[in-house]
Amino acid sequence: MSIEKLRFIAVEGVIGAGKTTLTDMLSKTIGASVLLEEFEQNPFLEEFYDDPRRFAFQAQIFFLLSRFRQLQELRQVDLFRQRIVSDYLFEKDRIFATLNLSEKEMKLYDGIARLMEREIPVPDLVIYLQASTKHLMHNIYKRGRSYEKNMDPEYIEGLNDLYNTFFFHYNKAPLLVINTDEIDFQHKESDYHDILVEINNHSSGTKYYIPQKHR
Repeated sequence: MSIEKLRFIAVEGVIGAGKTTLTDMLSKTIGASVLLEEFEQNPFLEEFYDDPRRFAFQAQIFFLLSRFRQLQELRQVDLFRQRIVSDYLFEKDRIFATLNLSEKEMKLYDGIARLMEREIPVPDLVIYLQASTKHLMHNIYKRGRSYEKNMDPEYIEGLNDLYNTFFFHYNKAPLLVINTDEIDFQHKESDYHDILVEINNHSSGTKYYIPQKHR
């Protein structure tokens, strides 16, 4: 499907994959509004990174409610007149919950999340930015966010595995999986152009795009 016909695009990826960067670039290309995760507004995030066991449920529920509120507001938007590019997919919240919550917490979370998922609009296209844990950690250290300074590589490794499993089975919308280890779409125009070509050439099912190494 031509990118010009897409009304709602969701960009996904593990922490450090570049999803917000690509979201911003795509929005400017097609003249769309941007919908971003409210990371900075989560009052439990920094505490979670310092003490995951103690603050996991609070941080998780804040994100769940925040994303639900944003996407509920999106339902009121006329998508025939306005385009939206989001840097998250609502269903992926379950990935973090599976990794971080206890069995009892997960049961409570699951009951809330399943009710919410029924009310969420489905994107016309989902883009998953896939990357190795090494590449993700490099990007995390490079951007230097204070609350990510003690990020555990093993946590990112586990999260990365869960993301790959989730998107291997995802089938609610057309899915484009892009391996980003060998490209720099933010700084190389040709890399970004190639991504636009892949988007334009994809209309249904799941497609994997693995760029060649730079020469």
